[in-house]
Amino acid sequence: MTTVAEILRAKGNSTIYSVSPSDTMLAALQLMAEKSIGALLVLEGGEIAGIVTERDYARKIALQGRSSASTRVDEVMTRKVHCVLPRQTSEECMSLMTSNRMRHLPVISETRELQGLISIGDIVKEIISAQQFTIHQLEHYISGTPNVNQP
Repeated sequence: MTTVAEILRAKGNSTIYSVSPSDTMLAALQLMAEKSIGALLVLEGGEIAGIVTERDYARKIALQGRSSASTRVDEVMTRKVHCVLPRQTSEECMSLMTSNRMRHLPVISETRELQGLISIGDIVKEIISAQQFTIHQLEHYISGTPNVNQP
């Protein structure tokens, strides 16, 4: 089973994009658009205060007729943030995301140090990669041909 640490390594980009609770939603949306991402961690004093997503914008600002230029991030962010540890598996993450209807998980160390952010897309990509590897191995086993990719 693949761990969160392995997913972060495969992802490569360790940049964690964030906003502060006092930032406007317009600033948050501009950063999300600039970086082509769907969520930002909300950090206060280096600690996770929440997470703000495109879904938060759609439901709590756009549909309510509020102004993103005058609405602060802390007015719409999700305050209860589920986090995972690097040793947890992709299956555990998928279960947590599915049961809580969320698409992003911050990764923290045992000492609560922020290490990264994974998305449902990262998990799906890993699962597809693992399945393709298994299929490749089974094809070689069935055909009786040597697997040149094997260590």
